[in-house]
Amino acid sequence: MKNKLTLLLIYPDFLEEDKYNRNKLGNYSEGLASISAVVKQAGYDVKLYHQLYMPSRKEFISAVKGFDADIIGFSARTTAMPFITEMAQWLDEDRRATGGNTLAPPVVIGGYHAVLVPDECIKLKGIDMVIVGEGEYPFVELLDSMRDNAPRTDIESIYFKQENGEVIKNPVAPLIEDLDSLPFPDFELFDYANLDRSKNFTAMVMLSRGCLFSCTYCGNSQFRNIYPNKNKFTRFRSPKKAIELLELLLEKYPFIKYFEFRDAIFNMYREWFFEFMPMYIEKIRLPFNCNLRFDILDEEMVRLLKDGGCYMIDIGLENGNEEFRKKYLHRAMKNEHMILVAEWFRKYKITTLTYNIVGLPYETLELSLETVKLNARLSVDKVIPNIFYPYPMTILEKTARDAGFIDPAVDPNDPVQLRMPQYPKYDILYMAFNFNKLVKKYRAIFALPAEKADKKEAKLDKKITSKYYPRKFLYRTAKLNEDIFIKLKRFIKKISPKLFIFLKNRTMKDIKEVKN
Repeated sequence: MKNKLTLLLIYPDFLEEDKYNRNKLGNYSEGLASISAVVKQAGYDVKLYHQLYMPSRKEFISAVKGFDADIIGFSARTTAMPFITEMAQWLDEDRRATGGNTLAPPVVIGGYHAVLVPDECIKLKGIDMVIVGEGEYPFVELLDSMRDNAPRTDIESIYFKQENGEVIKNPVAPLIEDLDSLPFPDFELFDYANLDRSKNFTAMVMLSRGCLFSCTYCGNSQFRNIYPNKNKFTRFRSPKKAIELLELLLEKYPFIKYFEFRDAIFNMYREWFFEFMPMYIEKIRLPFNCNLRFDILDEEMVRLLKDGGCYMIDIGLENGNEEFRKKYLHRAMKNEHMILVAEWFRKYKITTLTYNIVGLPYETLELSLETVKLNARLSVDKVIPNIFYPYPMTILEKTARDAGFIDPAVDPNDPVQLRMPQYPKYDILYMAFNFNKLVKKYRAIFALPAEKADKKEAKLDKKITSKYYPRKFLYRTAKLNEDIFIKLKRFIKKISPKLFIFLKNRTMKDIKEVKN
């Protein structure tokens, strides 16, 4: 007999385009680390099957059996669902091959996708339960009932599939309001020293859960609405506990030289921010980067970030047209203020990275050019162009569906999911893969005297939007170059992390010298 019941967490940490690439490093998951910490605190074992590539059926079944788990949990993001669906079916087939083995561990699915579409997830072959909401304490209750040989189907936040196919849907439990009541995440669940960020001497950290805002392309507004105490959806650890967490990380992993705060918006609560930052400056003061939001930033915040060692910020620009951004994304921020914030970042020498989306419902090539131009006017250091993905149950997914832009015949792995007559697929791909190059071109134009700049801008606009311009060919050329660059970067990071850091810092220095 085993001394302790064991929970096996399966983490598919790969994408469609690199699902067979075994030459890469893994990522940290705050959600899994938190579940592990709570389940271990309750007296159970937790193991992690950290999948860096898609295994074969034989390899997967052998690996799962090798963990000797009593219950299996899949961590589900939307883009991982095709893989999880296949792996869950393999488990189901293996169970049936052994005569419907009643001793086979039950299989649970949780995570963002499960919260958004639990009814779809519970229908999957091989899935016995779905966790709808935060998973820490539902897992503990499940394990308690298994330990006591008294299986329950009344646990809040869990859907149970019965043998006859019927589903018991329990109400969602209130979310955990006080993050300080949770144990610190179980960092040791991972091979932490060999994670992707660790090779950069960086620790990825989250000090909060949730988001105050309801951007239409994001699932946060839907996540919030499932909880009975949804007004408490956005929570931070207290500044004191947040500092203790960082100190624990530094004690466990002395190689850490940088922090990457992955909170939805680091400056979400002004009072928390101005209490935390002086403590961070006094007790930690390691270089860090974080996510911010334009419309709640002021110069005092930027100055304090710099004093604390902030070397780079990630910030959502998304679309360059104010009217479109407000109407379709629910982001009511002014371009004028965004330009002012960018000036503050330059003043305090903080590298700026913007997130942008192309291929949004009702967008056009001309509107995407406005996004390019706003990035050029902000003179940001880095731009990340993402192609819109209609995540299930989000407001913008419904907008796209109602407009007829979602074709069920489109391959779920297609990088462009929408089919819009006013913005063809290869125009979207051209814009996404040439975004950075175009930002540089327009930035150079805007540096010219006004009259000359206006003429060159109009000429470039006309050229790019011409029906004769070879956008499809230029997309393919840019993609090939990017693929080569990504493979080279991964190779250098794996064989020589120090060289990777040196080249990264050299690149940033070159960018700033060009800007200055």
